[in-house]
Amino acid sequence: MKTSYIFRRTLGLGLVAGSMLAVTSCNDDLDRVPTYDLNTESVYKDAEGYQRVAAKVYSGFAVTGGQGPDAATGDILGIDQGTSDYVRSLWSAQELTTDEAVIQWGDPGVQDWHNMNWTSSGVLIRGLYSRILYEVTLCNGFLAQATDANLSSRGITGADLTNIQRLRAEVRFLRALAYYHALDLFGNPPFATENDEIGGTTPPRQTTRTELFTYIESELKAIDADLAAPGQNLYGRADKAAAWTLLAKLYLNAKVYTGTERNADCATYAKRVIDSGVYSLTPQYKNLFRTDNNTSKEIIFPIVYDGKRTQTYGGTTFLTHAAVSGTANSFWNPARYGIDGGWGGIRTTPRLYQQFPDTAADARAKFVTGGQSLEVTSQTTFTDGYVPIKFKNISSTGAPGSDLVFVDTDFPMFRLADVYLMYAEAALRGGGDQALALTYVNRVRARAFNNAPAGNITSGQLTLDFILNERSRELYWEATRRTDLIRYERFTTGDYLWAWKGGVAGGRAVSDDRRLFPLPAADLSVNPNLTQNPGY
Repeated sequence: MKTSYIFRRTLGLGLVAGSMLAVTSCNDDLDRVPTYDLNTESVYKDAEGYQRVAAKVYSGFAVTGGQGPDAATGDILGIDQGTSDYVRSLWSAQELTTDEAVIQWGDPGVQDWHNMNWTSSGVLIRGLYSRILYEVTLCNGFLAQATDANLSSRGITGADLTNIQRLRAEVRFLRALAYYHALDLFGNPPFATENDEIGGTTPPRQTTRTELFTYIESELKAIDADLAAPGQNLYGRADKAAAWTLLAKLYLNAKVYTGTERNADCATYAKRVIDSGVYSLTPQYKNLFRTDNNTSKEIIFPIVYDGKRTQTYGGTTFLTHAAVSGTANSFWNPARYGIDGGWGGIRTTPRLYQQFPDTAADARAKFVTGGQSLEVTSQTTFTDGYVPIKFKNISSTGAPGSDLVFVDTDFPMFRLADVYLMYAEAALRGGGDQALALTYVNRVRARAFNNAPAGNITSGQLTLDFILNERSRELYWEATRRTDLIRYERFTTGDYLWAWKGGVAGGRAVSDDRRLFPLPAADLSVNPNLTQNPGY
C-alpha cells in the first residue's frame, strides 16, 4: 500500500476524501458558488481551513464528492458519480473517440463517443463539461479568499502565509489545467476568474479560443516564481515542471487553438523540464501503471488515487476493471490485475495493435489476445477487439493493492516520455534541434526495447508520421490520442480511418465540426451569453 497520497503526504492534513468540506454543484455553469456546510468566515478562519479547501480542489480531479462513491449525489448533479469522475470523463472524450478504444456498454451516450454522433443534450457531454467547470469554480472560490488582503485580515502570517501563497500558485495551475481541457475539448467555454462575482445575477461571459489560450499562457508564466522547483514539492502537488509541461502542450497545439504555430516555444519549455535533471524514465514501462508508481522519477504530475482513501468508480479503478472480462476463464484472471472482478468494457481497434511492428520485442505491446478477435465486428461484444494490458492494481513486485475494488494506481497526467516526444515533434515542425530530437526519441525506444539496438531509429526514419505513431505506442490510453489526431488533421478526415469511426464498420470521414464538443443545451438555455459551437 502506498504511503504517499494526496491528502496526507501532499497537504499534511491527515484527511480522507469523506472528511472534506461537503460541496455540491448547484448548476453546470460558473455562475453558482459551491454550497458549503460551513460559511466562508468559519471555513477560512485560519491556515488549516485554507489547506482543507486546497485539498478539496486537488481532490476534484480524483473523486466525485465528499460522501464516497456510492452516495446518492456527488459534486455534479444529474449524472452517475462514477461516470462523472474527471479522469474517466476526460479519458472517454480523448480515447473512446479514437482508434485506441471501443467500449461494450450501452448506457446512454456511451456508444456516441466512438460513433462520433454525440449531441448537445447528451448526459456524458454535460458531465464532462460540468466536471471541468466545477473544478474551475472550486479554484476561483479558493483564490477569491486567498488574496493578500484576506490573509492579512485573518491574521495569517509567517510560515502559514508562505505556505498558502504557494498553494495559491498551485491552485492557479490547477485552474489553468482545467481551462486547458475546456480549451481543447469545447473551444469557447464560459469564463470567470476569482475577480468575478460567484452566485450573482449575471451569468459568465463566453470566451474565445484565442483569448483562453492567451489567458492560460499568462497564468502559467505568472505563477512560475511562486511554484516549487522541479521535484521539490510533495508528491501529487504541482511544481514548476508541471507548469512547463502544460505550457509545452499548449504551444504544441497552438495552431489548432489559435491558427499560429508556437513550436519553438514548445521546444523551449519541454527542454526546460528535461534539463532540470530531476526526471528520468522508469526502467520498466509496465511499472508506470502499477500501485507503487508514486515512486517513479518519470511522472511529473499525477492524479493521485488510493484504494482506501480516494474511492471512485472512475479514474484508474475504471481503467483497470473495465479492461478485464466480466467472465473469469483461462484467458482472464482478475487476480492478476489485483481486482475482485472485471467489468468487461474497454478494448482497442486493430489500429493500435498494428502500430507495433514487433509485439514480441516492444515491452509496450502487451495485449490479451486469447479468446479475443482482432477485428471489432461489434462494439458491444467484449471479445471483439484485443485488450491492452496497461493499468493494474498490483505493485511492481506483484503485491495486490490495498483494496480489490478501488485501485491504488495513480494516473500519470504528465510524464517525461511525453515531454521527449513533444520536443521531437516540435523540432520536426521547425522549432528545435532535430539531432537532439532523435536522441530523445531513442531514449524512449531504448526503454521499450530493453536497451536492444533494434529499438533505435535513424535520422531518416524520424518523421512526423513516425512521431504520431510513436506517441500512440508510448501513450495509448493516457488521454492524449484525440488531441494528437486533431493536430495531425486525421481525427475527422477520411485520410485515416479505424473500425466504427463515424459509426460505420470500416470507418468514414465526419464533419470537421466534430473536432469540438458542443456546449450542453442545458447551459445554453440558462446563459444567454453563450453561442453554440458550429455544427450543433
